[in-house]
Amino acid sequence: MIVQACINGPRPAEYHPRLPLTAVTMVADAKVCIAAGAAELHVHPRSNGRETLAAINETIPLVRAACPGTLIGVSTGAWIENDIQRTRDLIREWTQLPDYASVNLSEADAPDIITLLDEIGVGVEAGLATVADAERFVTLPNAGRSFRILIEIDEQDWNSGLAIAEGIEAVLTRAGIHWPTLLHGFDTTVWPFVDLAAERRFSTRVGLEDGKLLPDGSEARDNAELVSAAVSKFRSALDAMTQS
Repeated sequence: MIVQACINGPRPAEYHPRLPLTAVTMVADAKVCIAAGAAELHVHPRSNGRETLAAINETIPLVRAACPGTLIGVSTGAWIENDIQRTRDLIREWTQLPDYASVNLSEADAPDIITLLDEIGVGVEAGLATVADAERFVTLPNAGRSFRILIEIDEQDWNSGLAIAEGIEAVLTRAGIHWPTLLHGFDTTVWPFVDLAAERRFSTRVGLEDGKLLPDGSEARDNAELVSAAVSKFRSALDAMTQS
């Protein structure tokens, strides 16, 4: 059970005044998130303000130097380059490897991206947002080598989102896949899914990629405040488990 900090994502600059959008601000933000209790980092590097897989070679070594020993992940989302061949080419050109990369199973090229990441030695965080994603994932020949299962629910209605998450879990259980799992929501469902992750002893993630509000509904000062709130929830849940 860990809390991962997802510090920026594809959010636009106007989303939050402390959204880190340059390598320098990502490094600074990463350091305070780790100090606040995050165990891992998920970053979306940018070059000249634009998210691109090409910026990973610059950003990863800077973050790694600032946060030694911390696992660092990135996204391979198809929207980043909007070109399947360019996405593949840029991944092959990585000279500074992240520890893992998220792959959205809803995307057409997901199986080939997973194979490519396996070939270059980058762990795969298998992103499952729907039951159909899970059903597709369990048919892949290299599914069992994934670094982690990432259950990420975009649905804003809590009951609907919970049903999707449970449907995904059921597919994985039937397939005999019991890998480490990270569960998270988005915007209105961030904190309910943090609570559910703690209850089920999954990992979770918080940060400005997923939402800017604290559990009480107020806007967080920065990513570190979001991380601190999630870590506090996890510690409370673990204390309750220990005492029960």
